Amino acid sequence: MNWINSIVRPKIRDLLTKREVPENLWIKCPETGEMVFHRDLEANLWVVPSSGHHMRIPAKKRLEIFFDDGHYERIETPDVQADPLKFRDTKRYTDRLKENRSKTNEKDAVYVASGRVNGADMTAAVQDFAFMGGSLGMAAGEAILTGMTRAVDNKTPFVLFAASGGARMQEGILSLMQMPRTTVGVQMLREAGLPYIVVLTNPTTGGVSASYAMLGDVHIAEPGAQIGFAGRRVIEQTIREKLPEGFQSAEYLLEHGMVDMVVTRHQLKDTIARICGILMKREVQVPDVSEELQAAAPEPETEAASEAADAVGETADGEPAKS
Repeated sequence: MNWINSIVRPKIRDLLTKREVPENLWIKCPETGEMVFHRDLEANLWVVPSSGHHMRIPAKKRLEIFFDDGHYERIETPDVQADPLKFRDTKRYTDRLKENRSKTNEKDAVYVASGRVNGADMTAAVQDFAFMGGSLGMAAGEAILTGMTRAVDNKTPFVLFAASGGARMQEGILSLMQMPRTTVGVQMLREAGLPYIVVLTNPTTGGVSASYAMLGDVHIAEPGAQIGFAGRRVIEQTIREKLPEGFQSAEYLLEHGMVDMVVTRHQLKDTIARICGILMKREVQVPDVSEELQAAAPEPETEAASEAADAVGETADGEPAKS
């Protein structure tokens, strides 16, 4: 009886019981349909190895791979009024905030941090698309301004990783006001002579692409990122024309001069560090080379050298040589 209870019945129970497998162990590539094991994808910086498709990367992980050895200091951002307009659609805005804060363990959609990138001090801000689509609200605007101010105080470059669906409609005009406010922050960086690098990730749309995301000194895009203001269908219905293939992709914008370069995620850190190193040395004085040029200039001909040159130009009879 003990043998039946301890061995036979558990085996029968295992055969009849369906094992639950987590759904996120295998991730499907949107381009090829290939299934990739999640650990392999994470080890490759969320880039599908076979197709090179850049998947959306968690905001905190982006900070870890950007700063040296994954070490950085989070910068606290000011608190703002949670629901200034008492907005409600299918549910209250305050309830949506609670859901997203519980999901991401963060106050809002923008994280700001400082650290070292290839040995150089740098300040960075990352928009988290998982928090209400990375939408720009008062808290996000305050976070970006805080990061820019910290960069000016510490005299470091400021790098922004943009990922957003646009302004946050639940905050109305207060959300739209963050566009000119962040533009003032960009001007602060310019006046301080500090580089402002924008990395456009998938997607960067709406009011974000119409303001601080397109005001950088250098615009870098990840491969395949969707970048634009309005959606494709909205534009086609407005102009009543079919848009070209690949419209609003990073490669299309590079071809038409809207972004400066398209860089893979593996090369992004080194590229940003190299650009910031060049821009931070813009005010280095060029050495005066006038004295060196004078020292290298040929000396004037002596009288003997002049006579030798004249002799070469004559024949043995003293007649001028014919050319």
